[in-house]
Amino acid sequence: MSKRRSRIAIIMLSLILVYVLPVEAQSVFRDENSPERGYGLRFVVGELNCENLFDCKDDSLKADEAFLPAGANRWTPKRYWKKLNNIAREIISLGEGDDGSVAIPDLVGLCEVENDSVLYDLTHRSLLRNAKYDYLITNSPDLRGIDVALLYSPMTFGIIDTYSIRIPSKKDMRPTRDILYVKGRAASSDTLHVFVVHAPSRSGGEIETRKNRVLVATTLCESIDSIQMASPRQKIIVMGDFNDYTGDKSLKIIEKHGMTEVSASAKGKNGAKGTYKFDGEWRSLDHIFVSEALLENVVDCSIADREFLLEEDTTDKGVRPRRNYVGPLWMDGFSDHLPLVMPLRFNMCQTVYR
Repeated sequence: MSKRRSRIAIIMLSLILVYVLPVEAQSVFRDENSPERGYGLRFVVGELNCENLFDCKDDSLKADEAFLPAGANRWTPKRYWKKLNNIAREIISLGEGDDGSVAIPDLVGLCEVENDSVLYDLTHRSLLRNAKYDYLITNSPDLRGIDVALLYSPMTFGIIDTYSIRIPSKKDMRPTRDILYVKGRAASSDTLHVFVVHAPSRSGGEIETRKNRVLVATTLCESIDSIQMASPRQKIIVMGDFNDYTGDKSLKIIEKHGMTEVSASAKGKNGAKGTYKFDGEWRSLDHIFVSEALLENVVDCSIADREFLLEEDTTDKGVRPRRNYVGPLWMDGFSDHLPLVMPLRFNMCQTVYR
């Protein structure tokens, strides 16, 4: 699909979501690379670090002062709503297929969202409101108050169970984000186990903080092992911002527990070679892993570097994510991370609920 047609398709879907009816049908497509597999249900999974999606209200228990109207970032209601609608546009764009189809993603893992009220505004009052997303969010001890969340379409994914996984406190480690666990059933009747992770940052030095990310990975893998002990054919998705790169210790631990990183070689179509760019170098801090039982359902995993999410990088004449802030300077952008998108293909079944 041409870039012009792609932009038109996203705009049209945005208008449908805002002014008409919620999207009710899951995409049906044929695998052209393997015609013998016939038709299947397309189930789209996305992951995005939203870059400080805060509300404008003071939480006296959290260090959110920078994101208040009188704070360092001058985080006003106008900027907040611009940000919400920008994130909504970004999420809508993840449903664009290579075959020209456009539908809302079925699951979207989000990092750096402040609280329930932000998710309510995003799903009920922004451009996403007629998509009828539901959401789940953690309530972590993170000092700034940021959490992880999962958006899901109840038309294609039914919740069976969910809970937060608290990371054990260790000496010299700041409280960090909980891991969100969600068990649900897709419209194809496949049961999925989903984990959304936002590991501790490298602030203070990569070597000095490595143990913190290893602790998160180890805690995550305890839950993965528990699921796989019940049945080795469980379909598991792990996604999020790990603040580590492919090949780093924390990610190797996850792979040793029966998970495959499908995002390891993910690239974009418009110049992105990673989900994050620092000092002119593309790297990926965001990752998606799947279990062996789900690997055969993965159609692809790529970086959704839509043109409107990028801007010129004057340091190397390439492109970079169109972020929301550069220091205290508001850029009216999207995020300093680009999203990952992973379409899955499930076999058709006779019973598909809406």
